[in-house]
Amino acid sequence: MKHTKPIALVTGGSRGIGYGIAERLAEEGYDLAICGRRPAADVDESLQGLRDRGAEVLYVPADVGRREDRTALLDAVRSRFGRLDALVNNAGMAPRVRRDILEAEEESYDEVMGVNLRGPYFLTQAAARWMTEAGNSGDRSIVFITSVSATVASPSRGEYCLSKAGLAMAARLWAVRLAEFGIKVYELRPGVIATDMTSGVKEKYDALMEEGLFLQRRWGRPDDIGKAVASLLRGDWPYSTGQAIYIDGGMTVGRL
Repeated sequence: MKHTKPIALVTGGSRGIGYGIAERLAEEGYDLAICGRRPAADVDESLQGLRDRGAEVLYVPADVGRREDRTALLDAVRSRFGRLDALVNNAGMAPRVRRDILEAEEESYDEVMGVNLRGPYFLTQAAARWMTEAGNSGDRSIVFITSVSATVASPSRGEYCLSKAGLAMAARLWAVRLAEFGIKVYELRPGVIATDMTSGVKEKYDALMEEGLFLQRRWGRPDDIGKAVASLLRGDWPYSTGQAIYIDGGMTVGRL
């Protein structure tokens, strides 16, 4: 039976920013493919929350940094839904240990770059080949979730900043390459968002917030990113592609 609802693949969509995105897309009428590193049994509650919002949900345990996992992921989406309308490259990781760039280790660099840059770059390649099979039919989009760290330097996690800066260029490359097929590509740059990844630096950013680091004095929420992705995929930005959009509470606005 032909699947009629739009299909979105959200990598890392079972928690954090990815889950905020998945929740919004479920409410927008998308059925969802979600991948993550955790076993399916560990994400049942999260997936049920998406189903309660009306979405059919496919979960595939996958590490986007591994070629065989990316292949298995797209094979599973094709088998279940037969189509792909949107890819949200959200999965990412911080260094397991923050180290000054004078002390950084190659193993950490390789791991972070593999998950944050190589993985989404080549997942997009494979997904785009599938999407372009339809020529110019349908409204299809690809979204890269990067970070303010694409331009804001943090010397204690250089590999993370490099991975996000590289991913920012990947978004532009794919926007240029896929324009002829009518596939729009966007980049979202979140600021400090309240997730598991940032829980260890809460006190630091609470203090910086009080000192005025953000123009909007609150932590960002996963739903803030979810609303932005939903707006893009809904077609609210019809004359735009290849652009970077900051969702950072004004953190990166230059000030005197």
